[in-house]
Amino acid sequence: MKAGDVVFVGPACSVQFTGDRALLMRVVSIGGDDPYNGWVWITGYVLDARGMAKAKRELYVMKSGLRSAPASVVVGKPGRQKRVSSRAPA
Repeated sequence: MKAGDVVFVGPACSVQFTGDRALLMRVVSIGGDDPYNGWVWITGYVLDARGMAKAKRELYVMKSGLRSAPASVVVGKPGRQKRVSSRAPA
C-alpha cells in the first residue's frame, strides 16, 4: 500500500467499519511505526460512489485488513450529465 492507492476499509480493519460504516479511501500517507503490532495510522480522503473525495480522515486500522479497491469502483473526472426529458413522446 502506498500514497495514491484506493483501499476498502471494512470490518477486517476494525469493528467500527462494519455494515454501512465501511468506506473507500484514497490514501495520502501511512504512519511510520505502528504502536501495536499490525495496526497503522492512515490518512486519506473518503470517496463517494462516483469516486470523488468527500472528507479527509485519519484512521487507525489493522493493516492486514485493508483491501485494494477494484479499478472499476473508482470513477475519474465527473462528466456532464445528460438531461433526460420526463415528457412522453407525442
